[in-house]
Formats: sequence, structure tokens, C-alpha cells
Amino acid sequence: MKYPDYESLVLDRPAERVLRVTLSRGTMNAMNYQLHSDLAEIWRLIDDDPDTAVAIVTGQGDVFSAGADFAMLDAIVEDSLWRERMWKDGRRLVENMIHMSKPVISAINGTAAGSGLVVALLADISIVGANVKLVDPHTRIGVATGDHAAIIWPLLCSFAKAKYYLLMGEPILGEEAERIGLVSFSVPDDQVQQRALDIATRLASGSASATRFTKYSMNNWLRVMWPTFDASLALEILGFSSPDAREGVAALKERRQPRFGPSGA
Repeated sequence: MKYPDYESLVLDRPAERVLRVTLSRGTMNAMNYQLHSDLAEIWRLIDDDPDTAVAIVTGQGDVFSAGADFAMLDAIVEDSLWRERMWKDGRRLVENMIHMSKPVISAINGTAAGSGLVVALLADISIVGANVKLVDPHTRIGVATGDHAAIIWPLLCSFAKAKYYLLMGEPILGEEAERIGLVSFSVPDDQVQQRALDIATRLASGSASATRFTKYSMNNWLRVMWPTFDASLALEILGFSSPDAREGVAALKERRQPRFGPSGA
């Protein structure tokens, strides 16, 4: 299987029939449109790759991914065409991960936020460092929590916990994320990669058809929730046209608390 020459994704094979996808874009692995789009489409290619039975996704260095970079956030706030573009791309990312038949393991080696958290939590098995921070910060920048959260957080960690963390935009450490069921396993930070590889190797040596069919059946839970996800993503993109989003992004860049206006109707 020949993959594109990616700008910010590094591919390697740490074990037989295992493909590792590493986000590699600066110290925070922050996403521009190209990285976001490449992550949306790579799952279709892996699904068609006869040499790959299992995929691992991780981040280079000490961060998984901090989510969208400032340039992409500015473009979404300022340009309606960019908002439409990101709406379509966001749908593709979630859709392709849900429909991919092969198992994906996320090795969450450092902070995962925003669109980086989408990939980390939509993986079939998630391994996170005990001291790693996970955060969905949408409400803190003045937009609805879209991307992936409405479709999977309540299923993973209960409706009550999902509502708290998503409404508050509050970070959660890996150890607590495992306790509430948001991730599969929390391990010491320096054991994340090895634990992910051990699981991937075991899966790769098993029955490929049994694994694929089990994943397909279980992901019907997510397919049933597609209208909920679709609404959340559309409302997020709509929110990026609001004064709250402008203030939220400005506050994020200036490292201060946002000053949102009066509540709407």
C-alpha cells in the first residue's frame, strides 16, 4: 500500500501488520487544515491496506495534539467558506473513524485537546499516561462542543460526567479518565507506547475477520447517534460566526479569561 507523502504525519511499522501513525507538527502537534484533512482521510487508506491489521495513532514528543492552531481558528472565525470547509472535514474525520473496519489504538502520550482529542477518543482502545491532560475546550472559546463529544462521551463515561466536563470545558487527567471510563487504560507516562504496541501485536495475531466484525457491530451504537453528532458539529460551526467565538479565540491567544457578552434569547 502506498501512502501519500504527508507533511505532518509520520508512518512506521513497529511490528508485523501494525501501522503506527504519528502526528508530527511542531512542539504541540497543533493542526492546520492539511493535517486535519490528512487525519480525516488516512483511515480509508488503512482500511484498504492488506499489510495492516491494526493501527496505532500517537503524537511526536511529549504532546498528542493541542488541536487547531491559531491560524486555523482565525480563518474559521473570519471566513464563512472556511467554516463550511471545516464542517465538511470534521464530518469526514468522525465518519471515517467510525466506519473503518480495522481496530485503532490511541497511545495518548501527552496533552490531547480539540480535534486531537477526537482521534484519541474515537480510537477503539485508548491508552493514556496517568498525568496526561485531556480537555475539550469548546465552551471556553464560546462555541458548542461539536467534533466528537456528543456522540461518544456519554457512552464512555456516563451522561452526568460527560455533561459536567463538556459544559465546563474542564481538563481531566489520565488516571481520572480511566476511573470514569473515558479511556480504556491509564498507565505510567513512560509506558504508554509499549502498552499500545503490546495490545496491537496481540490484535494483529488474532482473527482479522472476527475483530473487524466485532468492531463493526459495536460501532452501530455510534451510527445510531449520528444525528446527535451532526447537530453538535453544525452548531459548533455556526457558533464560530458569533461575537463570543471572536472573544474566546482572542482570550485564548492572549492567555486570559474571556469576557463573553450577555446571554442570548
